[in-house]
Amino acid sequence: MVPVLPFWAREFGASGLELGLVLSAYATAQFVAAPLWGRLSDRIGRRPVMLLTIAGTAASLAGLGFATSMAGLFVARLFAGAFAANVSVATAYITDVTAEEERTRWMGMVGASFAVGFTLGPPIGGFLGSFGYDVPMFFAAGLATVNLAAASFVLAEPERRTSAAEATAPRGRFELLRDATVRRLFVAYLLFSLAVTQLEAMFQYYMIDAFGWDVMQVAGILFAMAIVIGGIQGGAMKRLSERFPERGLVTVGAAIMVSGFFFLPIPATVGWLLLPLFLLAVGRGISQPSLMALASFQAEASDRGSVMGTFQSAASLARIFGPALAGLLYDIAHGLPFRLGAALLVGMTLVALKLPRGAGGNGPRADAGHATPAA
Repeated sequence: MVPVLPFWAREFGASGLELGLVLSAYATAQFVAAPLWGRLSDRIGRRPVMLLTIAGTAASLAGLGFATSMAGLFVARLFAGAFAANVSVATAYITDVTAEEERTRWMGMVGASFAVGFTLGPPIGGFLGSFGYDVPMFFAAGLATVNLAAASFVLAEPERRTSAAEATAPRGRFELLRDATVRRLFVAYLLFSLAVTQLEAMFQYYMIDAFGWDVMQVAGILFAMAIVIGGIQGGAMKRLSERFPERGLVTVGAAIMVSGFFFLPIPATVGWLLLPLFLLAVGRGISQPSLMALASFQAEASDRGSVMGTFQSAASLARIFGPALAGLLYDIAHGLPFRLGAALLVGMTLVALKLPRGAGGNGPRADAGHATPAA
């Protein structure tokens, strides 16, 4: 779906800002729903919430396929965002079943699962899009239906690592954000996600306008970037997290991404453009799972869903404003969204320097347990 949606929006005459608003609709629903799904899973279990949201994803993708206008795209993406907010439940599930010393590795595997999807999805979507822009949407709905059937059989409710006597009521988003470390993690992930949306929202339009590329060609670029991200998150993160603390990985990954964003608007040929895109893929592959792992360390067993939901809602909040901002800047000058991405990542690095070191690097964690609430 990812490489096809902007081309479909362009067919309806959408400007950069209008495309950004469609993408923002998805994120708005995700922002609202992420902590709600997380808290619900803390109360009734991870499995039922996962099954419900996977079913909703299938239905919303089918609705996207039936859309005949920008309004239809907008509504379908609104529902899709609400159900896709189950990422918070999935990461809480991983936290339930992994030890802290293995957490970064398995958060990397969560990222790698996305990377596999982004590896296979764009070329499949690009191919199917040649038969009509609705075809990839119906195909995606079918995949979600298969996922629902598989999850019904193989997804077991994880054992919580706390007794009923020790359990406490899940904390709400604003209560969690009174915790200084959780708040810094939220801000860091917000800045990171705002930067990433500058590329995600306008990359297809940039390739159309700067190089005249079509959906299949853009899908090939996304395919290559996903391979790089997946290779790092699915393989290299285990060794990196054993040798270096998560905070260091976050800052190094961000620095690499700053370089990629800065140089992205400069190349006049696609060949040279591949270098900054490679840097962006490498930096994202390192930074994102490390931030997720740091967030998971701040969660008690009784409210992991709430903590991860609050953390993931930072990305959703970024995707409410980020795409629209990217579209507005793109309509002014095509390189402006990417310049903003570099500046946002510099800010994220400054915030990340105040985070706990993490559990990696064969060294003790700075926060050794739950973070101390801010005074």
